[in-house]
Amino acid sequence: MLIGVLLIITWLVLLLRYPSKALPVSMAALVGLGLVAASVAWLDHREAQQLARLELRMVYAPDQCPADRPLRLTLRNGNEVPLLALGWRVAAYAPGDTVNLADNLYTAPRYRGPGELQAGGVWQDCLPVPPLRTGYRPQTLEFRAERLQGSFSN
Repeated sequence: MLIGVLLIITWLVLLLRYPSKALPVSMAALVGLGLVAASVAWLDHREAQQLARLELRMVYAPDQCPADRPLRLTLRNGNEVPLLALGWRVAAYAPGDTVNLADNLYTAPRYRGPGELQAGGVWQDCLPVPPLRTGYRPQTLEFRAERLQGSFSN
């Protein structure tokens, strides 16, 4: 922090003392910083749009899945590019409620998608149910994927 303050003070002194030389350099640095910020914002927006095009459905289906992994997941890639990696957290909600009933502790399972899913491809798997707050049964809850983090091919 001290170095940053020292750099700002030095820049202000140079700008006041030698404005004809420091002003063009400062404007060039400002334009460069603006371009970097704009590209980062654009990439973030593009990734958010690609994640929004994923169709991820989870249902509690102990009759279709093994007993230790009764959560049925169906993932459809609605993008025009392949999905390379995907991670998420599972949230559990009572119907009509907005309180997450899944205990997301460090011991909770980590959910990851397929290694690569082609554009328009569908992937199905069975997942373990996250630890739930006491008093709730998984068959009475709705499960949703939250905090999606993924990467796509260019």
